[in-house]
Amino acid sequence: MIKKLSEFFLAETQVSNQRFGRDAERRNFRLAKRKLFDTLMYGIMAAASGAVIIALLFVLIYIFRSQAGYLNWSFLTSAETGILPMIVTTLYVVLVSIAVALPVGLATAIFLNEYSGNSPFIRILRLAIETLAGIPSIIYGLFGLLMFVRILNFGQSIIAGSFTLSIMILPVIIRTTEESLKTIPNSFREGSLALGATKFQTTIFVVIPSALPGILTSVILAIGRVVGESAPVLLTVGLAKNMPRSIFESGRTLTIHLFYLTNEAVRPEDFGIAFATASVLVILVVIINTAAKILTFNFRKKLGEIL
Repeated sequence: MIKKLSEFFLAETQVSNQRFGRDAERRNFRLAKRKLFDTLMYGIMAAASGAVIIALLFVLIYIFRSQAGYLNWSFLTSAETGILPMIVTTLYVVLVSIAVALPVGLATAIFLNEYSGNSPFIRILRLAIETLAGIPSIIYGLFGLLMFVRILNFGQSIIAGSFTLSIMILPVIIRTTEESLKTIPNSFREGSLALGATKFQTTIFVVIPSALPGILTSVILAIGRVVGESAPVLLTVGLAKNMPRSIFESGRTLTIHLFYLTNEAVRPEDFGIAFATASVLVILVVIINTAAKILTFNFRKKLGEIL
């Protein structure tokens, strides 16, 4: 009897070991498949990232090689033969557009994230923001030409173009800032309110400082769009190559100047000047983005020290 029981348990043990071995083989096989799939996906993502970097480097190298020595100090600082008036006009347009759009966009994003609910007014407001984001830039140019240039009698000027572009970049600032505000933990707000601060004080002194990196990101995106636009600027700012003395005068931005240089280019040196202008435009964007990234890093570092 004892011998039979021992043989039975031995047989059951062997069967269990065989089952465990098969299960272990299946698990190992599934694990190997997952690792292979993860490795394959990582390789695809790394290749895609490398393709983006290569494309950027190719564009930059092509632009800087094609300018063929036309980019020099005289080209940057001369108001007669260089592009100094275009640089000044571009900076004017960027600064005024951001100065107008940032307070409105920031206030709207704070209202949507901190104070609003799901009322019909809020749904209409979100629909308006989405509609603004989808309107083609040439429509903004026609609106600016009618409203600011003719009805408000600004004429073709930097102020008219800046107001037009400020409306165009509002959705970028609102959306990016709102997403940044959503990332702030509710414990920050609750702690401030528990200490006796009002809702407005909590928003101004707790929420906004914590969301500054995201707000700066929205400014970067807005500046990039302002610098790269041509159709609204052509209709509202104008084509004058003179050095603007105020924002109520007409001017020519770098993008419009580049368009006309390539459109009228006949000789090889004309294309060299056009690519030199494109190089300045790229350098300007890189400087703005780098400065904003440095500010974002410093804000995050200070915020980390506080927390």
